[in-house]
Amino acid sequence: MSKMSMFFNRVPLFSCFSGNSESCEELLPLNGAVRKEPVILNVYDLFTINEYVTPLGLGIFHTGIQVYGTEYTFGGHSLSNTGIFELPPRSAQQELGQNFHYRESIHLGHTHLSRDEVRRIVDQLGWQFSGNSYHLTSHNCNHFSDAMSRILCGRQIPGWINRLAHFVGCVPFLERCLPPDWLTPM
Repeated sequence: MSKMSMFFNRVPLFSCFSGNSESCEELLPLNGAVRKEPVILNVYDLFTINEYVTPLGLGIFHTGIQVYGTEYTFGGHSLSNTGIFELPPRSAQQELGQNFHYRESIHLGHTHLSRDEVRRIVDQLGWQFSGNSYHLTSHNCNHFSDAMSRILCGRQIPGWINRLAHFVGCVPFLERCLPPDWLTPM
């Protein structure tokens, strides 16, 4: 038996290598230096019709990702700079207007990224989510929330949130029925 194989025979097998990511916490420092920050999806109704169509699995929703006490969301404008903006958690109605009615918050998971790392991710996502790239059905606030959630905690947002936008985007006739200024920023 070589010295190398004797070494590896003495190395403990960490259970996280077996595929269970929760057990990887045994590799984290014991001094608590690593923080698990909750990643929250805040969901808003955009129209009162949601109270009638949500039982059918449809609705028109706005979302934002809340982490470290800030909610990040995406909206359209005519400029090529970022369309991502910050607001206090669950305050879209006060910040964005009366059409935004807070519905619920969904805990998506946790991130081990620091506040500064999250800020850098938001800055980088700003290139992908510029204000003039907004499109109601194919590149909206829910697409942003999904991308950010996947980066922060590896989870998708629930499918029902963007189901109607996806459906309308798949049926060109329905998309043509919408006013053009609803689809993209002017």
